[in-house]
Amino acid sequence: MTDAHGPRRDTARPTRFGQAGAARETGLEARRVRSRAQAATAARRAALRIELRYVIAAFGYFTRVPIPGAIALDSGSLAGAARYFSLVGALVGAVGALVYLAALLVFPASVAVLLSMAATLLLTGALHEDGLADCCDGLGGAMTRDDALRIMRDPRLGAFGAIGLVMTLALKWQALAALPAETAAWTMVGAHAASRALAASYMATHDYAREEGKAKSVARRMSKRSLVVVLALGLPWLLVPDWRAAVFGLAVAIALRFVLGRYFTRRLGGYTGDCLGFAQQIFELTLYLCSLAWISF
Repeated sequence: MTDAHGPRRDTARPTRFGQAGAARETGLEARRVRSRAQAATAARRAALRIELRYVIAAFGYFTRVPIPGAIALDSGSLAGAARYFSLVGALVGAVGALVYLAALLVFPASVAVLLSMAATLLLTGALHEDGLADCCDGLGGAMTRDDALRIMRDPRLGAFGAIGLVMTLALKWQALAALPAETAAWTMVGAHAASRALAASYMATHDYAREEGKAKSVARRMSKRSLVVVLALGLPWLLVPDWRAAVFGLAVAIALRFVLGRYFTRRLGGYTGDCLGFAQQIFELTLYLCSLAWISF
């Protein structure tokens, strides 16, 4: 049909059926968006639960803190827990610092430090100190790789292990007792955390030396992401008392890390669990001594 101005155009609005179809499409799209959002939220929650299990596993393996029975210390959990070793160190150092500050209200610094060290030894079960002694016995009393690994598995304490353990504990005691109270407390937290971060970093750069061993379950090659996490959770604590002393101490500790890493590779073909304990103790002592040297000059 035409009018005076030409053919009439169809300007009718969409039919009722067209409106209903558009509404259905809009509803379906909204449901799809909600479904994707819910799936993403569920995935984030699942990932968070997994990371929480790793954190709890790390505390269960490296301290005597009781953990829920539902969280098994299997190889998968322990391998994932490696990225949180430095977080465990921060907690251990914080416990030591609190005991130290509380003891200072009654005792002189030398006694307060001893009580602090006793608290951290009880909390960790002297796990790293045991590795220090075994490593000193194996590397100090053997000429070949196989002999060193065999001696390190021997539960008996030898002369090299006893000397190394006594010297390390004595130096830590004297260094901390000579520091100002607040500096000593924060240095405990920082050194415990950073030393574990540096020791754990061997898992990202070196091979495990044994075919089997207690640390085999956590000795999988650490990913770059896990390495970043363990360093980020461990190193910043050192900055609190004095960032300049922290930079100095870290520079020395990192240089020592490379020296020890080359030595472990040359003597053993890689690292063992005892080597990690040895490294942690040496790095912790190094950071204490560097902090003392910094304020002394």
